[in-house]
Amino acid sequence: MTTTIVASYPFLDVLLHSGGPRNVLETEWLGFAGSADFRAALVEALRLARLHHVTGWVADDRRLGAVRPKDLEWTHTEVLAPLGALGVLRFAHLESEEAMNRLTIDGMYQRSLPGLPYEFRHFLSLAEARAWACGLID
Repeated sequence: MTTTIVASYPFLDVLLHSGGPRNVLETEWLGFAGSADFRAALVEALRLARLHHVTGWVADDRRLGAVRPKDLEWTHTEVLAPLGALGVLRFAHLESEEAMNRLTIDGMYQRSLPGLPYEFRHFLSLAEARAWACGLID
């Protein structure tokens, strides 16, 4: 398995894990991003997911700063829903370390899950999240 940083911002690194059973894109949030930066980075992540034919996604939200409710709604519509059309089969999530972010972001995921065509799991371990998203473990 090869890991490459395919995009980098002060608040986010986007990594591609390739060479295994499936290609996986990972968004590793490094801190707070304003609305415009948050959205632009996720649009770029989707472009990269399409380009690299990913079928797994790891959302490492542990250090993600506060996210505005309107950006969470946008994420549901413009990111989570389209992932299924891209061929994503597994979405691994590592929760924010901040309690308020955990509540708001997890709430968005819970509302989104029933309509999503891919498997979604929460993880405490980044290594396990990657291994599951990559198809190395069930």
